[in-house]
Formats: sequence, C-alpha cells, structure tokens
Amino acid sequence: MTSLNIWELAKEKLRENQEKAMEIDEKLEDDGNAMSVNEIKRRHESVVIICGSQNCGKSSLVLRFLERNENPKMTIGLEYTYGRRTRGNNKDVGHLWELGGGSRLSSLLSIPLTPQNIEIASLVIVLDLTKPHELWITAEKLIEGTRARINDVLREVNRLTPTVHDRLLANAKARIAGHSDLTLCDPFPIPIAFVGAKYDEFQNFESDDRRQICKAMRFLAHHYAANLLFYSSKMENLAVRGRALLSHLAFSTANSKGISTDHNKPLFVPPGQDSFEDIGAPPLPQGSFTSLRASQPIALWREAINEMFPQKEAKEQTGDDLTEDPLFVEPQIDKLVEQKRRDLEMYVKQKRERQAAEERIKLKLK
Repeated sequence: MTSLNIWELAKEKLRENQEKAMEIDEKLEDDGNAMSVNEIKRRHESVVIICGSQNCGKSSLVLRFLERNENPKMTIGLEYTYGRRTRGNNKDVGHLWELGGGSRLSSLLSIPLTPQNIEIASLVIVLDLTKPHELWITAEKLIEGTRARINDVLREVNRLTPTVHDRLLANAKARIAGHSDLTLCDPFPIPIAFVGAKYDEFQNFESDDRRQICKAMRFLAHHYAANLLFYSSKMENLAVRGRALLSHLAFSTANSKGISTDHNKPLFVPPGQDSFEDIGAPPLPQGSFTSLRASQPIALWREAINEMFPQKEAKEQTGDDLTEDPLFVEPQIDKLVEQKRRDLEMYVKQKRERQAAEERIKLKLK
C-alpha cells in the first residue's frame, strides 16, 4: 500500500483552492463585475447590531425574527446569536449582536464592528416610545458611539484599503439617491433602522404628544437615511413587519412595501421616502430662543424636543439586574461577576491588539 504523504496532500488541497479562486475570478470577469471579496461575502454573510432603550423589546424582536418560541430574558452586556437561510445551494448567515444597558455599554460595539465586517454591518436602534424624555438622548448617544467606532475601524482599514471609506459613503448616499433633501441629510455610514417600540401603549398617548414624537422620529430617520418602523410584539401585524425588517438587513430580502406617516397610525417609512417639507418644522414654544441657539436642523430639533420633553439619561435599572441589587449581596458570586467583567475587558483589549498585529504583518508583507 502506498503511504500517504501529508505534504503532498496539503499541496494538492492548495492547488484545488487556487483553481476554485481562479474560476471565481474568471466568472466575475465574464460577468463584467469588478466585485471585491467583501462584496462576494456580502451575499452570504451579514452582521446586524440591535441596541437601544432598556427593557423595550429588543430581545423579543430578535426571537420573533428567529421564530423561537421563548420567553425573552434580560440582556446583560453583549449577546450573540445567528440566523441562517438557504437559497438553492447557498447558505446565508446573519450574525445578530444585541447590546443591553441602553447607551451605557456602547464601547462594546468594538466587538461586532471590526475591519473584517464593516462593509456587511447594519445597525438597529430600538427606542421606547412610552419614554419620550429618554428617546432623543438615547438615540443620539448610540449614534455617536457607533460612529466613533466606525471611524476607528476606517482609520485601521484605510491603511491597507483606502477605498473602503469611499464605498461606504457611496452606499450610504445610494439609500437616498436622487432625493431633493440629499444635501441636507447625513446618511449614516452603514445601513440603519429606527424602531419605535411599545406602540401598543404609545397609541393611547395624547394626540399632540403622539404628533410631536412621530415628527421627531421621522426627522431622525430621514436625516440619517434610515428605515423607520413602529413596533409591538403584542400586535401581530407590527411583529410581522419587524421580522421583515431584520430579514431585509440580515439577508437582503425585499423590504416591506408601502409608507405610513400618519401619527394616528404606526409609522413605517423606508429610506428616502420622507421629506423635510412633509415632516414640517419642529415644535417651537412661543417665546423660545431655540432657533437662535441652533445652527443646523438637527440641533434645532434637539433643542425643540428637549423643551417639550426634557431629555434625561435612563437610570441603570438595578431592580431587574440582581448582580447590582444590595438585597442580593453574595461575596463569592460578586467576585465571580467582577472577574467576568475583567475578563471581558481583557478580551476586548487582546482583540484590538491582535487586529493591530495582523495589520502590521500585512504591511510588512507588502
């Protein structure tokens, strides 16, 4: 019997991989598509980050999308799951990262947002409609935290692939291409969606409050070229629409059709389907000096909303997180929790150092 030579097997496997890569390149050339590796990857893999207000239904949204009949649990820190879909011979994977704690833990976005997946990532910000005094500040802090991480990633990526920034910018503008408000908008670098949660309770608010909150949500979504959806896990038609939104972001399926901008109904507005003219001016109380302080439309809206619903950051809800509740003090368990926190910080640090080392090696090999 002829003995197996592991090096020959390895060489044969390498030749097979090279031949497959050549076949892909030839097919792309024949099709006339100058498609990057990230663009090929985009067809079969995605990263969706779900964050937002505390206890507003983020986990329920994910479970409905995955068709899991489970009771949602409180999200502590950053949790990962995934969904799969088969299309013919292709298997698509959607990586879902859920961030708990409102906007306090936005630094953990460095884990799902990496140079390797920045071009296949999207963001979902879920806001509690029943807490208008926290709505704007929560959205603003999460947008700022995500944008800061994206900028860090782009600084890393641009040393090797300067065109990534241009592609992200072009894709962002494409979401609102041809719109008369394009020059007034600030399309977010990655696809983004705002989800107004607890609509089943919000629909019972006073009409004027509903109108102003709806206008503010519409402005945010249009300004960032985002999807806008009002959602409730207790209303089947809205739960179905929420599932369709995640499927659209994770698997590039068709977005739900139609548009709804009536404040008496649950809002649904795809990117580029609204306008600042239709939204109207922000609610400015008589005698307000807001218009004098604000230099940009978004600053004008921020000040106006803050006058109607003074914004305050959500307090950490220790009553639901037993690890922080003084009534449940357990020294041994507390030590383990603290160790887990240190481990998480160390993991984030090591991940960054590893990515930096990989980039240095790539630069040396060039």
